[in-house]
Amino acid sequence: MERHAFAMKIKEGRMNAYRKKLGEIWKELTDFLDRNEIRNFSLWNAEDLIFGYYENEDGRKLDKNEEAVRSALIEKMQDTFQWISVPGQDMRLMYHDFGIVRECKELIRHRVFMTKLKEGCEEEYKARHDGLIAKRGDTVDPGPDSNFSIWSAGGYIFGYDEIDTTMEIQETAESRQETIAWETRQLEIMDWITNDVDWMTGEVHADVKCLAWHR
Repeated sequence: MERHAFAMKIKEGRMNAYRKKLGEIWKELTDFLDRNEIRNFSLWNAEDLIFGYYENEDGRKLDKNEEAVRSALIEKMQDTFQWISVPGQDMRLMYHDFGIVRECKELIRHRVFMTKLKEGCEEEYKARHDGLIAKRGDTVDPGPDSNFSIWSAGGYIFGYDEIDTTMEIQETAESRQETIAWETRQLEIMDWITNDVDWMTGEVHADVKCLAWHR
């Protein structure tokens, strides 16, 4: 399975127009997704940012007719946003922990987050997360996290995670301290856009919202 991600910034004052146009093209868009076996498509919003995620089978490509359909759909929305990622290309994959992917999406909750990297800190961010992968080794994470990926473009970080609610356990005091230590260190190289660590810092950030999802 291939995982893909893209990101956009809504033009000033155009969020309502973006939502309206998304509703207008939704039937065309979902027909396009179904025809091309694009699954688990979702759109997420915080402040003026839009993050999109989707999956397809390995090696699946659009033919010329479907490329034209995709371009036409984007054109209908184009006046409401500017691209952060490069159209037609994935953002840089900064981290992954795909684990055991859950087919039953009714029993997951999402964690989607957004941050802004401090200038010159992209490679440090990548190195820290490469360290997590190396520490994990070849083992497959049984959960509760699955399909976890972190992407970067334009100085932004976007994270996507599917969490199996049947496997979640109460956080221990030790694991909470480990989280605090990691997040404190991360604040050296990035600034939060979403409210993931407001409980720790006492600051107030945006709550990420799911704008759309199509299985």
